[in-house]
Amino acid sequence: MRILPTVLLLAVLGLPGAKAAEPVGVPLHETSRPLPVLAFTDAEGRPRTLADFRGKMVLLNIWATWCGPCRREMPTLDRLQARLGGDRFEVIALSIDRAGIGVVRAFFDETDIENLRIFIDESGRAARDLKILGLPATLLIGRDGRELGRLVGPAEWDTPEMIAFFETVIAKHTGKGTRP
Repeated sequence: MRILPTVLLLAVLGLPGAKAAEPVGVPLHETSRPLPVLAFTDAEGRPRTLADFRGKMVLLNIWATWCGPCRREMPTLDRLQARLGGDRFEVIALSIDRAGIGVVRAFFDETDIENLRIFIDESGRAARDLKILGLPATLLIGRDGRELGRLVGPAEWDTPEMIAFFETVIAKHTGKGTRP
């Protein structure tokens, strides 16, 4: 007799129009996870790793210029960096374009990306090492370099709800507000 109510509930929840609330922010893990050493280069061709950003929270976005959803969300990441970027938080947009830094520069110029720095991993090794199966993929990384959460797929990174999410997470993990 308990099966019928369960079946009815599942049927109602599965009906078109019955939609669960969309989560805001990056889904956080119960405990932080270690990350592999990720090597990439900056716009000047200098080698970089995530260790270069220790001490601040990082939103690492793995993307490519040939990825439509990546292209659409990049301006929102740029605005998030403009709003919250600083000593405690940085958005790192890591391109995996094999065509090289020129296509990334051209895209940044075309879309007026002004607040994000250019980082690239032409080998794609970072995406493989992170076990990224789809783009865009975004990781929230703590000040200690450990993964706090992950979102696969695009997001509107600069909505008031998303800004509030990041302000809360930054304050919780740094013990301070979002600005110096």
